[in-house]
Amino acid sequence: MKKKFKMKDLDCANCAAKMEESIKKIDGVKDATVSFMMQKLTIEAEDDRFDEIMKEVVKACSKVEPDCQILL
Repeated sequence: MKKKFKMKDLDCANCAAKMEESIKKIDGVKDATVSFMMQKLTIEAEDDRFDEIMKEVVKACSKVEPDCQILL
């Protein structure tokens, strides 16, 4: 399943790159792109575990930039 999410308060391109790298390491994630310019997260992950994977994605992003929000 591939989904797109808006992001809020993503402050720098370097943080976006770090988030993308962290998300790609999560088990079940097939591909992920974090766009600083568009303030958007595109993620492709296993359908049956998508909600569980998204919880881990939110945790990974908040470690990089605590103020950033993924609008689910």
